[in-house]
Amino acid sequence: MSMTIDIITVVPELLEGPFSHSIMKRAQEKGLLKVSTHNLRKWAINKHAQVDDYPYGGGAGMVLMEAGLHNKRPINFH
Repeated sequence: MSMTIDIITVVPELLEGPFSHSIMKRAQEKGLLKVSTHNLRKWAINKHAQVDDYPYGGGAGMVLMEAGLHNKRPINFH
């Protein structure tokens, strides 16, 4: 029995390191775990691959655009 973990992130390169060491690495080598990172920008809808926007009503911070994951292209991780 194995476990598959799919992580959608803006910076998949940052997560490759932690999952390639220690217990996680041994589990993957034994075939017990498969960790896949996916770049959120793959589903961006504009030419700049923008995935964040300003919050409605103003204020500090940024929010993720929902259109990226809800557009007409199906999400296929594998």
